[in-house]
Amino acid sequence: MSQKNSYEKNDLLKSGEGNLMGPNTGKLPLSPMLMVDRIIEIYQDGGKYDKGRIKAELDIDESLWFFHCHFKNDPVMPGCLGLDGLWQLVGFFMTWIGGKGRGRALGVGDVKFKGQIRPYHTKIVYNIDIKRLLDRNGQLMVWADGIVSTNEGRTIYFAKNLQVGLFNNLTYDFGGDPSLDSF
Repeated sequence: MSQKNSYEKNDLLKSGEGNLMGPNTGKLPLSPMLMVDRIIEIYQDGGKYDKGRIKAELDIDESLWFFHCHFKNDPVMPGCLGLDGLWQLVGFFMTWIGGKGRGRALGVGDVKFKGQIRPYHTKIVYNIDIKRLLDRNGQLMVWADGIVSTNEGRTIYFAKNLQVGLFNNLTYDFGGDPSLDSF
């Protein structure tokens, strides 16, 4: 597949199935854990650190699964899901630039919640600035800063030093021996 600078929902679902960027590449989660509906722009340059940038969106409406359980009569999108959306996008970036392996969120330096996402919002916007890339013998790691805002432009939360890695040696032991899990 040729590298594009924007992706629609069908493309992102293909990534989750492992059919977008080839074998042995990172995958996005499938619905309902996929926290992105479209990538508006993705570039390997630009952004605050001139190492890459991503802008993406998630459509919001009251039918989304998390509004029905978090919280009764007080629906709010869990902040951890927006944070996961940021991690998902950083992982997608790593595969998009040619990284191989299975993706894992590794951490975040700082997260601040300044608001909440409610069912009356129509969409949220993710803006990510890639900060640092490190390739150690095919094990790629990326650090980035991200902001989640509403379609009205209000910052809901931000995260500094999001860290995601792609690993070639991750296995899942279907036999039930946790000592075989390398991470």
